[in-house]
Amino acid sequence: MAAGAYVITNLIDQSQNELWQLVVSIVIGGAALIVQYMIDFERRLASVESALVTHHRDMKNLVSEKFMQVGEVTGIFGKLDRAGLDTEDVKLLLQSATEVQSQGPDIVKAFARAELAKLASTMVNLTGGTSEWPGENNDWLFGLTGCAERSVDAISSSVDLTFWATEPARRYLDAQSEAIGRGVIVRRVFIVETAADVNSDLEEICRSQGRRRIETRVVVRSELSHDLKGGPINDCVIFDGQLCFELTADRTQGNPTTTLNARLPRLTERRKRFNELWDAGRDAGSRSL
Repeated sequence: MAAGAYVITNLIDQSQNELWQLVVSIVIGGAALIVQYMIDFERRLASVESALVTHHRDMKNLVSEKFMQVGEVTGIFGKLDRAGLDTEDVKLLLQSATEVQSQGPDIVKAFARAELAKLASTMVNLTGGTSEWPGENNDWLFGLTGCAERSVDAISSSVDLTFWATEPARRYLDAQSEAIGRGVIVRRVFIVETAADVNSDLEEICRSQGRRRIETRVVVRSELSHDLKGGPINDCVIFDGQLCFELTADRTQGNPTTTLNARLPRLTERRKRFNELWDAGRDAGSRSL
């Protein structure tokens, strides 16, 4: 630029001495540099302004998104309050899950994530009135017994004499005894194939449960009327007449599946079936003690 300015000054006045020409060229060249710098600065300023606008927009979207999330969480906790649920339990669950993920070993983190996923799946399924678990789920059974307020009606489709002497059976009966202490009526129907199956061991089981104030009756399937023989006889427990806990197995009596069902058609069917079997049953020692 200085060279160009020098040429211009020579064209303007050839009579000027070289010093003046040099001064003018320096001034013009400096002005050109300043103009170029201003142009570059304006470009850079525009670029910075564009970056600031983009950053401002991103920050605004981020803040808006976070506020939406806060509003969503607040709304969820509001629903919990209106539903009569303890929000402190939910807070404790979330805080504990966060702490485990931040400081626990990898195997504990993986297990915690799996447990949360199963809990979430159960809650989602229950919104549709039913939930299923592959295998037996005693936790559901004990938990529901602890939540019952009016009645627990159970159908034992096959009498496993050894089961009632096990630790899980004792815990189950203890939970039912506690429910009876709260005023819950507990009834159980045992189903056997023939009259010969009503032996002293079964009678002792009934007497033992009778001492816990559990009402029991025995149904001999071979003695049922034709219309009752065709009904379902899988293991089933109906809680407060509102939720059905069912345990089913495949044809080989393996791979059991636990199902919770609160849908009215299924509940109506299962309540009707229990009442029919109860009416058709006979005492086996529980009421005499």
